[in-house]
Amino acid sequence: MIEHRPFASLGGAHHGWLDAKHHFSFAGYHDPARMGWGALRVWNDDAIEARTGFPPHSHADMEIITYVREGAITHEDSLGNKGRTVAGDVQVMSAGSGIQHAEYNRESETTRIFQIWIVPDRRGDAPAWGAKPFPKGDCSGRFVALASGAAADADALPIRTDARVLGATLKAGESTEYAFADASRRGYLVPAHGRVEVNGLRLAARDGAAIRDEALLRITALEDSELVLVDTAG
Repeated sequence: MIEHRPFASLGGAHHGWLDAKHHFSFAGYHDPARMGWGALRVWNDDAIEARTGFPPHSHADMEIITYVREGAITHEDSLGNKGRTVAGDVQVMSAGSGIQHAEYNRESETTRIFQIWIVPDRRGDAPAWGAKPFPKGDCSGRFVALASGAAADADALPIRTDARVLGATLKAGESTEYAFADASRRGYLVPAHGRVEVNGLRLAARDGAAIRDEALLRITALEDSELVLVDTAG
């Protein structure tokens, strides 16, 4: 089963400096049918105006993955970590027992990100942060694990949950497949750019596809496309 969630159906809010769209209930947007998907709790599609950002605020017991679609995001936190993550790359914050952080767009143009929250398997661990550049060629024509709780994904950023965050780029007409480990897994797929067909269902850029009871995804790009997929416990 794949449930199509068109971009126009998402919740959201415009704060002037921030234009946010929510795939799941978040802040002032509440839809009891969209409270999460397996361990996946939040998928926000944020456009952050130049030289603005999220001032310091706190989190606990959540795995927060930021995928930068355009521009760059600059991170600062109470552990003393600082870093700038650019388009196509990923940062992970394991909030654990508690951390305060800020996220700023220090660029001269709008930054666009996906921010993905996944519930951890354990609570109260020490907080941590990390970021990693991913060579663009590695994701060409196939899914590559960007952040993962699986020991086998040694090149991915670690997260403390039974989930994988994957990225792929496809040229128009190119196809790829993704197999779930078992029928209990759930997936959530969003094209960051481009249009694709997933098991016969067509998705436009920034649409969501909530996936369950599917052993295999067959994805064909209808135009040059960039994809982000979360594979999580059901």
